Amino acid sequence: MKDSISFSNKCSINFSTFAVGFWRLHSWGFTTVQLIDFIEKCFELGIKTFDHADIYGDYSCEEIFGKSIAKKPSIRSKMQLVSKCGIKLVSEKRPNHKIKTYDTGSQHIIQSVENSLQMLQTDYLDVLLIHRSDPLMDADEIAEAFYKLGSGGKVRYFGVSNFLSAQFDLLQSRLDFPLITNQVEISVMNFDAFNNGILDQCQQYHIKPMAWSPLAGGQLFSAETAKAIRLRDTLNLIGTKYGSYSPDQVALAWLLQHPSGIVPVLGSGKIDRIEQAIESQMIKLSREDWFTIWTSSTGVEIP
Repeated sequence: MKDSISFSNKCSINFSTFAVGFWRLHSWGFTTVQLIDFIEKCFELGIKTFDHADIYGDYSCEEIFGKSIAKKPSIRSKMQLVSKCGIKLVSEKRPNHKIKTYDTGSQHIIQSVENSLQMLQTDYLDVLLIHRSDPLMDADEIAEAFYKLGSGGKVRYFGVSNFLSAQFDLLQSRLDFPLITNQVEISVMNFDAFNNGILDQCQQYHIKPMAWSPLAGGQLFSAETAKAIRLRDTLNLIGTKYGSYSPDQVALAWLLQHPSGIVPVLGSGKIDRIEQAIESQMIKLSREDWFTIWTSSTGVEIP
């Protein structure tokens, strides 16, 4: 049963061009003061979208981040807090979890949000995403949780992560407000979202996809596969052609050029790496160079 409030007028949210992901925050070794400084420098660079999930860092990253908000509450209004739920990890912090499972039931979603709000020390999430599609997903139960959380002011917008197009449409069919993103893996080494209709669907619904692992989790620079080596050579050549740009900057520019408005989620805690990523916006690839990168990744000429 839907609560009386309607979200039909909630059509969009303005993500920053890049988001910063905090899935490795527990390993960055920041003090609370250092984390506040990092957050404020992100603001200065135009980044306001910060990506979390309840499970990150074995259920620790939201709590670490929340200490920065508690110490300097004024930063909360300047940021968009995105978090995800729906995965249960085996953890000492969750002794009732016997095996890794997915749970997209209404009760679990609502309790997960309550936990995230407590850990993040905030009254609301800007965006809640269902972390992964659940084989036992009941779209009506998710909708019930979304309406309760929305009407209670605890979540402003809703979306999904790692959903196929049909799964997205199933959940959307139960809602009278739009899902506002699908966060999926996209990089010059992973074309799944190009080929399975996800990016087409985002254009169809005028929503911006978020790209996790936009630099292929470092494989682009460390892997010794023929594909990785070929791509590094290609990105180096193109970076030199457009100036003195690094392969990672060209790889990010390649994503930014897609008409769906891909929002790369950066996973670095080093502000110089964030600054370098921001500079990739200066690269405007020709169509020929964009397809040169595509062809380098696949290893074959397009059909």
